[in-house]
Amino acid sequence: MKKVIFFSLLLSGIISCNSDDDGDYEVVVSENITTPYLGGETTIFDSSENAYGFQAPNLDSESAFFFFTGNSLFNQSWVTAPASTTAVDGLGPLFNARACSGCHFKDGRGRPQEFTGEISAGLLFRLSVPGVDEYGRNLPDPNYGGQLQDFAIGGVDAEGTININYSPIEVVYPDGTKVELQDPNYSFTDLKYGEMSPELQVSPRVANQMVGLGLLDAIEDETIVNYADEFDSNNDGISGKPNYVYYVASNSKVLGRFGWKSNQPSLRQQVAGAFLGDLGITSSLFPDENCPTGIDCDQMVNGNGDGDYELTDSNLDLVTLYSATLAVPGKRNNFDEDVLEGESLFEKVNCIACHIPNITTGSYSIAAMENQDIHPFTDLLLHDMGDGLADNTPDFDANGNEWRTAPLWGIGLIETVNGHTRLLHDGRARNVEEAILWHGGEAEASKLAFMDLNVEERTKVIGFINSL
Repeated sequence: MKKVIFFSLLLSGIISCNSDDDGDYEVVVSENITTPYLGGETTIFDSSENAYGFQAPNLDSESAFFFFTGNSLFNQSWVTAPASTTAVDGLGPLFNARACSGCHFKDGRGRPQEFTGEISAGLLFRLSVPGVDEYGRNLPDPNYGGQLQDFAIGGVDAEGTININYSPIEVVYPDGTKVELQDPNYSFTDLKYGEMSPELQVSPRVANQMVGLGLLDAIEDETIVNYADEFDSNNDGISGKPNYVYYVASNSKVLGRFGWKSNQPSLRQQVAGAFLGDLGITSSLFPDENCPTGIDCDQMVNGNGDGDYELTDSNLDLVTLYSATLAVPGKRNNFDEDVLEGESLFEKVNCIACHIPNITTGSYSIAAMENQDIHPFTDLLLHDMGDGLADNTPDFDANGNEWRTAPLWGIGLIETVNGHTRLLHDGRARNVEEAILWHGGEAEASKLAFMDLNVEERTKVIGFINSL
């Protein structure tokens, strides 16, 4: 009888398997078993606390040079205007962080605040009321705008204080194992600009790790759309759909791919949106401050950007290039039999229906990102994740239950880089297991299949995910 061996493709591709006995071996390589090169030629092998901060090794010399300039701007603390450092003044008047790295520390992942009033750890709150504007964007709260900003420059009151309390939810596996999840409850106090709308929609969004963003930007629209099955025509219970969102540069609706609900169409627009919402820094894409009722932002001194905005197009391009060209950490423990079996089980319970392992990028403005065989474990589509994870906030074509499939590359290094293991859109899950158990809706069948595994098998699945 033949013995079956599963293994990942390594540096040299196919490797040989030897045995001390004379058994007959059959080597089986699933098409979904991934190589350690998760980011193709952009992959680096470093599992230190700086694992997210390297430039892609295949960059040309010009891009490699500008990477460091973009890195400086990404980590630079912005200051109030006017200042002698005119390239980085214009902070606020309201903000959540003083630098991009304030939410993405070491280019990594944010987490929920651990105590009331903590300086932003990377969890933000989008605010809206029912209805959309002429571009299909959510209408902001009349008094507090589109995002709660809990810090402000001198002489200005911050909008309010964020409070998070958790309620326990017990989950019991078929084998009797118990896990306690924590269900977050959010509230805002010390509101300085009047009442919030009684129809307020609140969407918490935690900052994700930055790796591989240029590769996701380089995936062709057709590739993403081909994964969609909005009306579940194949009856597999998975009905991923694309989000079509407003693209400022072309004044049109295009495919979204960035953000927790795929509500941004390009990395450049995602970066500009974060500058405005998180730092209060205007740009040519978003020239209007997010000001609450009672503050006349037009009367405040802005920084020295192009025209009336604070972030120059050249600096926006530099931060975008930096964000696009961060290397993807390689998969670890590729010879570990438990990790290999965990990957097979990950496929068996059909996690790969949404967390697509293998994608090839297309053409792109940065040559290093083009035509790369990558393993991001996402389809960049929207999926109904059930009532348990719902924020009840629509976002273009996304409804209140739908979220973009989160890429998994780099997930196992969050603890090393950022000192925590918080996952999901608001960081409620304290580890991979809790994140799986929160899955519902289209992912309910896969979650139940995972729960039906024995303890050893579940541990192997989690071990595989943490190898990414």
